[in-house]
Parts: sequence; structure tokens; C-alpha cells
Amino acid sequence: MSLLNRRVGYLAVFLACAGMMVFALYQQYYNYLNPCPMCIFQRVCVIAVGMVALLAAVHNPKSALGARIYGVLSTVAALAGFGIAARHAYIQTLPPSEVPACGPGLNFMLDSMPFADVLQRVLLGTGECAMVDWSLFGLSMPGWVAIACAGLAAACAFLGFKARR
Repeated sequence: MSLLNRRVGYLAVFLACAGMMVFALYQQYYNYLNPCPMCIFQRVCVIAVGMVALLAAVHNPKSALGARIYGVLSTVAALAGFGIAARHAYIQTLPPSEVPACGPGLNFMLDSMPFADVLQRVLLGTGECAMVDWSLFGLSMPGWVAIACAGLAAACAFLGFKARR
């Protein structure tokens, strides 16, 4: 039996997502770096990847179709997280004159607008999304999330579509 079977692989993906969320919550509650709306959407994507990976690890489908369904679901969630994080990192590189204006908070938007409008406004970004409060090796947190989500997408695609031995 191969050391890296699907169950172990998906468990590793789940643990990576859990680690990302622990770090995000640590930054929020201990370093007081409150997430902007784009950060919250990135967290939702990471949580979705983690939950699908945990479900795949627990279920451990024997059929190729089942494995592919988990692979597609987790890869799509990871790619959505990558897209949002990459857009967020791009907004952080804009000169101050091109940064979008600050908008209402996410809770207000969710309470007063249709979800499609909220999604569009969040993905366009706001002024608060342009602030870089934390960086490591010159890369902001959204840059690191983009890299992590790209890795998660590659791992999930591999796990969902690798041949069973």
C-alpha cells in the first residue's frame, strides 16, 4: 500500500487548512488585525477546502467517481480562494490614487443588499483591503494565502484524479 493514499492526503489538506485558520484567528484576536471583507471571503474558501477534505478523508471513496467529486469540489474551492487572494494582493500594490474608496462593512452589506451585489462589491475591493498590516519576506498575508491556495488546489486535484493502486 502506498504511503500517500487519498485518506492521508486529504487529512493533510484538512490539517493545512486548519493551520491556516488558526494562524488567521491568532492574527485577529492576539495581534488585533481585523479581517477586511476580502479576507473573510478567503477564510470561507479555506474552510470550504478543509471541510471537503475532511469529508473525503472520513468517507474515503473507493470509486473513481467519488474520488473525482471530492477532487473537483475541493479544487474549485481552493481556486476560488486563490483568485480572491490574488485580487486582494493586487489591490495592495495599487498606488494610493487608484485604491477603491472604503465602503460599508460586510455585515451592513449582507443585511441590506442582495448577495450578488455584496459579492461584486467585495471582489472589487475597498480601501481597507489595500492596507498591508502584516508581511513576511516582503509578501503580505493575501500573497501567502494565494500561494497556499494554489498548493491546496494542486494537492486536491492530484488526490482527486490520481490512479488508485
